[in-house]
Amino acid sequence: MGLIIKGKWGDQWYDTQKSNGAFIRQESQYRHTISDAPDNQYQPESGRYNLYVSLACPWAHRTLIFRQLKSLKQHISVSIVEPEMLDKGWVFADPGDDLYQLKHLFELYLKGDKNYQGRVTVPVLWDKKTETIVNNESSEIIRIFNSAFDGLTGNQEDYYPQHLRSEIDRINSRIYKYINNGVYRAGFATTQAAYEQAHEELFMELDRLEKHLATQRYLVAGQISEADWRLFTTLLRFDAVYHGHFKCNRQKLSELENISAYLRELYQIPGVRETVNINHIKNHYYKSHLNINPTGIVPAGPRLDFSAAHNRELVSLGIN
Repeated sequence: MGLIIKGKWGDQWYDTQKSNGAFIRQESQYRHTISDAPDNQYQPESGRYNLYVSLACPWAHRTLIFRQLKSLKQHISVSIVEPEMLDKGWVFADPGDDLYQLKHLFELYLKGDKNYQGRVTVPVLWDKKTETIVNNESSEIIRIFNSAFDGLTGNQEDYYPQHLRSEIDRINSRIYKYINNGVYRAGFATTQAAYEQAHEELFMELDRLEKHLATQRYLVAGQISEADWRLFTTLLRFDAVYHGHFKCNRQKLSELENISAYLRELYQIPGVRETVNINHIKNHYYKSHLNINPTGIVPAGPRLDFSAAHNRELVSLGIN
């Protein structure tokens, strides 16, 4: 885990001393959008953009799912980093990344802006035409994918519909704070108090979701929205990684009937399982966070079967 300081890479973990042991995530710095507005620099063109991802990263995983669901595979290319993130950060397999044969992701950040300073994260939405980063904030990239290329693809599926946006935003806020980032707040905490607070808040929110999903098929208004996909990528990794590696161990999600069935249903939606690589996920977390897992040993279990029947008819509510 590292960052760029004054044009050079530095292997530096998060500083939790100033926050009483609590993990605080850095804000993404590239926040441009893609649209067909005449004055917008980044237009929705086929073949113009490349998505840099890790198959292990839940934030990057969101963008891969939207690339699948929104029929963007033939229009937006993808470069995938290796699972392990060690002293040089994210790296590419030989001979390097697909566009420039770079060995490290931090080199791409410096190619886009030689003065960039900060963390080097995935996902990255890269513009091949101007050779710069358009956006490196996953929540904004999925919204770009949700609508910006509809005229090109003809895919009108909308996971952020206008009439549901306030409710989606409200749920996203809770899920991000207590679950998406909550598992990291527990796993990266460096004091007992910070860990216990994050752990308690995480499972309070999971208990609330378990009750919610007993009467609702999805998170918002009975239809799949971006809120479901933002939650999905964390749930998918929970039993394999967060339960043990991040000490989020009150119980496994497989022990929560409604959440585990909901997870399996989302996984089984056409195209989604193609974005899932459990080997990448486990190898990344257990081999990269050597301050948490010094031996780098990757556990053999648990057994996961996301393809099992999910029984989500909710017949008593008339929902199917």
